[in-house]
Amino acid sequence: MFSYWEQKNFLKYDLIVIGSGFVGLSTAIHFKKKHPKSSVVVLERGIFPSGASSKNAGFACFGSLTEILDDFRHMSEDEVLGLVNKRYMGLKEIKKKFGKKELGYKDSKGYELLEESQLSALSELARVNKMLKGLFKEDVFSEVKGFKKYGFSDSIKMVIQNKFEGELDPARYLKSLWDLAGKLGIRLLNGVNVSELNKDTGQVLAKNSWDGKSFEFHGRQLAICTNAFTNQLLPQEDLNPGRGLVMVSEPLDFKISWKGSFHMDKGYVYFRKIDGRLLLGGARNVDFENEETTDFMINPKIESHLDRLANEVIFPGREIKWDTVWTGIMAFGKKKTPIIQQVGNRAVIAVRLGGMGVAIGWQVGKDLASLISEK
Repeated sequence: MFSYWEQKNFLKYDLIVIGSGFVGLSTAIHFKKKHPKSSVVVLERGIFPSGASSKNAGFACFGSLTEILDDFRHMSEDEVLGLVNKRYMGLKEIKKKFGKKELGYKDSKGYELLEESQLSALSELARVNKMLKGLFKEDVFSEVKGFKKYGFSDSIKMVIQNKFEGELDPARYLKSLWDLAGKLGIRLLNGVNVSELNKDTGQVLAKNSWDGKSFEFHGRQLAICTNAFTNQLLPQEDLNPGRGLVMVSEPLDFKISWKGSFHMDKGYVYFRKIDGRLLLGGARNVDFENEETTDFMINPKIESHLDRLANEVIFPGREIKWDTVWTGIMAFGKKKTPIIQQVGNRAVIAVRLGGMGVAIGWQVGKDLASLISEK
């Protein structure tokens, strides 16, 4: 039961954003900047964002060589270039907006490990560099000479460098968004589990996390930014959840001889060092079917696969012990482009980030805020 004052002041807004990840907060911020006198609230069911914004591995990337080559199988060259451009420009924009220090951003370069079966990618390196030259003005990918000093297993036959990628702290990025939203007067309400909404009237039915009782918000406009969880509210959308596993080791008792953000297996596996530890994640391609879920449980098959890579490929002959293991839920679809569209008289959505929320979340939110403003 709500008081008269709560009903009067806390349940009606000009814009209700559902989901407090990178896209949701970006949408709220950009809309509030366009309409400073508007009332804006962001609803979140968890203490922190429920999807992947604060649960990802912190890679500031736009695509490894083999990932880009794999994209050519499903997309035209112009489409692939458009994706890379959107991701790279998104990373440049957040660095400019928030600053490297605030984001914990490091321009440490990206690297990809190639095994024997992937060496054919080297014959395409010049072609990909040529395609990207209009955007980057110089070669993006190059072979790393003397990579044996990194100590990887003998199964690694070549390492490719990407000079334009880096790494950041995703929670510091999220904090920067919180701080900016607060300065603009945007309200963030946690523990609000949205169970139903009306796309045409702006009504949002929700439940308290502490007592399970239902109550109702009303917005002039609704922005649905729930990514992998969108089908719980809008079942018809073309997206599938994709769970990602991330593992962080105990502090290592030896010095790591490399730095940067590393990829393997068409970008599905990724690792880097953080605070004297190994961060290792991904490998959902080992069990695609079971990873299409919004359940946060740990898949033992993937956990075992990553553990083996750590002990046999990344640090061969060493036993890596794990301190923290978690999962985040991303969203994918037949296309790698996000869905940004109107879905009702009062509702719009921005979802299906394709695992690239760090790179494109800020711009996707900006695009969604523009779409709302046009209505």
